[in-house]
Amino acid sequence: IMQKKRLMGDTKHFCPVSLKENFVLYPGLQEHAAKYKEKIYYFSTSEYKDKFLKNPEEYVAHNEPLQAPPLRVCLLGVHGAGKTTCARQIADKLGIFHIQFEEYLQELILPKTKRKVGPSFDEDQKDDDKIPEELEEFSQTKTKTETPKSKHKKEVKLTDEEEAIKANLMDNMELPPEVLDKIVPDWWKKEPFRSTGFILDGFPRTSDEATYLSEQGLCPDVVVYIQVEEDDILTRLFPPRLKKWKDRRRKKKEYKKKLKELKAKKRV
Repeated sequence: IMQKKRLMGDTKHFCPVSLKENFVLYPGLQEHAAKYKEKIYYFSTSEYKDKFLKNPEEYVAHNEPLQAPPLRVCLLGVHGAGKTTCARQIADKLGIFHIQFEEYLQELILPKTKRKVGPSFDEDQKDDDKIPEELEEFSQTKTKTETPKSKHKKEVKLTDEEEAIKANLMDNMELPPEVLDKIVPDWWKKEPFRSTGFILDGFPRTSDEATYLSEQGLCPDVVVYIQVEEDDILTRLFPPRLKKWKDRRRKKKEYKKKLKELKAKKRV
């Protein structure tokens, strides 16, 4: 028995309401299907199905095909896999934005912290600040009329959201949904990302963050996971870190030498 071929709607198996209202290609479900003008449409939720049936002409193509959203890519992988290098090359080639998630978080709190935060940054700061401060104290000749500088820096107060971001960068604490709400949806829904597209480097990082994207209807078109052998990561990361350590040791010796010379001059 020959069966009549099923005709799919303009958005195929994607939800037309999600496309129209959120500019996102969200897969529809068979249980939320509806027929309009001999074509079958699938919807992501029953609410969107009802919305379509109330005014279907708002969600179907007329004189020209419906405009598809730009490419949205999530690039994942362990630290040192080369995500950022690959993401920059892809973004340049496709003409889309490159968003490095951790770097984006740093920029959100940088106006208050004045420097990047995290275990590696804090280690550098402790080594680099201590001796230069001592050098400055000995190199500045203070007269009786000069007012000594206050050693106590003004404490910067962070908001709850900024504290959560700092905890994430310092101790890898999970970001709560209310913080993600103020960051992630803009990349899908606001300009210039909405019409240009992006490659999101380093997000989602956990199953909870992936669930968050799904529940918010923020679907990437492609998710790429870069898998690298541990030996390759070690070969890539160890030499620059060793060089950084050697540079810090050299600086420390130079500072100590200068400090010793200044102390000797002061005694004379």
